[in-house]
Amino acid sequence: MSKQDILSILEQIKSGELSPEKALLKLRMEPFEDLGYAKLDHHREMRQGVAEVIYGAGKTPGQIAGIAEAMKAKGQNMILITRMSADAAGLLKKRIDFRYYDLARVGIVGNIPAPDGIGKIVVATGGTSDMPVAEEAALTAEVLGNEVTRLYDVGVAGIHRLLSQIDDIMSARVIIAIAGMEGALASVIGGLADCPVIGVPTSVGYGASFQGLSALLSMLNSCASGISVVNIDNGFGAGYLASMINHM
Repeated sequence: MSKQDILSILEQIKSGELSPEKALLKLRMEPFEDLGYAKLDHHREMRQGVAEVIYGAGKTPGQIAGIAEAMKAKGQNMILITRMSADAAGLLKKRIDFRYYDLARVGIVGNIPAPDGIGKIVVATGGTSDMPVAEEAALTAEVLGNEVTRLYDVGVAGIHRLLSQIDDIMSARVIIAIAGMEGALASVIGGLADCPVIGVPTSVGYGASFQGLSALLSMLNSCASGISVVNIDNGFGAGYLASMINHM
């Protein structure tokens, strides 16, 4: 239930269209919906400003479709589905009108809204191999109402590639720095930008990168100020946090 829905109920009580008892019943029924395999938090948008997002990994295609249909039935027109398999996307397309972004493994029900954030979010990657995580971050930020600029393959192995984009770096309100290997990109950007930088370590790299642990520790130990770090490959978390900062 959105803030607008709550306001509508209050207005109906004020006008006499709805009794306080019936209004209470509506509100008591709303906190979550039990589907058996999932309990949908319909009050999340009212509490946090953003509706619940479906995490697709580990869920069957039927479960994802059932959750999405239940959300739409409650009036949620924009639904973000992360870590979604191609099989799940194929089933959902038969039941709901939506778009699937295979690189990011993201599904979106509804139209991406016009940006209403204060500034722009820059999503930068060390290499092309980091793009799946970057696209998850970028699409998440766009769904949440942000202008996003993508700077891909601007890692420290060719630092001039990043420096050629200095105008975008310096004009950003938030920057998401995504890198595997040794994860140095976050430190370099953190030393250039005057805005918050969100580091996203990725599992890209050879054996001693330990599936992203090396990049995670490098970002956590950065000497550049103003850097926060999310979990390995967590593009969604970075996009969500960047959106919160850009709407403050």
